[in-house]
Amino acid sequence: MKILFIVPYSTEGASNRFRVEQYLPYLDKEGIEYDIRPFVSSRFYKILYSKKQRTKKVIYFIQAFFNRIIDVIRLRRYDLVFIHRETCPFGPPIFEWLICKFKKPIIYDFDDAIFLHNYNLANKFYRFLKFPSKTKEIIKMSSRVIVPNIFLKEYAGKFNKHIYIIPTPIDTDKFKIAEKSFNKLAIGWVGSFTTASYLKVVFNAMQQLSKKYDFVLKIFGAGEIISIPGVKIENYDWHLEEEAGYFQSMDIGIYPLIDILWARGKAGFKAIQYMAVGVPVVASSVGMVKDFIKDGVNGYLAITEEEWIEKISKLIEDSNLRRNIGLEGRKTVEERFSVKVNAPEYLRVIKSVL
Repeated sequence: MKILFIVPYSTEGASNRFRVEQYLPYLDKEGIEYDIRPFVSSRFYKILYSKKQRTKKVIYFIQAFFNRIIDVIRLRRYDLVFIHRETCPFGPPIFEWLICKFKKPIIYDFDDAIFLHNYNLANKFYRFLKFPSKTKEIIKMSSRVIVPNIFLKEYAGKFNKHIYIIPTPIDTDKFKIAEKSFNKLAIGWVGSFTTASYLKVVFNAMQQLSKKYDFVLKIFGAGEIISIPGVKIENYDWHLEEEAGYFQSMDIGIYPLIDILWARGKAGFKAIQYMAVGVPVVASSVGMVKDFIKDGVNGYLAITEEEWIEKISKLIEDSNLRRNIGLEGRKTVEERFSVKVNAPEYLRVIKSVL
């Protein structure tokens, strides 16, 4: 068996790094051959979210588009095509349609509510180009569909009977509990420029907490300098090789969200990453996190500003509570979200197609 994995980004892209690349060693053990073909190369990814170098972006995009054409031409080499999210970030599902015409079975995997017309994009022109309606068409074309939560399963189930829930997994050998070697208490957030706006949910809470407690708020990967009057903040750029260390460097992790349909479709993966390294997480009570965070047991859920202040205060004041909540979070990840636990189901879905 040989599989063509079509993914949107190079390994820098978090979704395919965790939902596809982490499973490749398990395919190796099964003797399953594969090629992985990103649309956005590593060089392209480095400038993808920059407001500059537009000409270079256009050149890279044209190259990527022609590379996709080559992928279709070479389809005869493969027994199965695994598509993560989409074959091309813009336009209708042309390449998916061609794959079907070549009679190659498709496994389709998506981990966000990319079928929504707002698609989490501020630019209306880009929203138009995204063709979010193509998601349901790809689902219809597919032999199997994999999603991380019930919200996405309910949507996909309208168009295909073969839907499987497999959460976004994490390598618990890489993301592990680390000894804290610093004195000042650190509250941390890890994200990207697309999720930085959610931090506004906790701005007021951070200000109130700063009046009472001495801590630093570490922000990784926001793509901009975040400042909150009265709050000590350290802003860091995101680098792939340091990812696990970011989570290990904090005492308390925060995962704020706004209760919109887009957020309900998210896999809650940042909360899982905090929990994997034994860091107690306080998360907005939105979407999938309510399925695996038991409030006050392996993490905390917050809705109102008062709840954010109350629950973070508990953790700031009690180091034993931080440790116990963190250990329970780690246990949850080991039991439900590790790659080792989810790999057998992933392989079973792949093998079931053929």
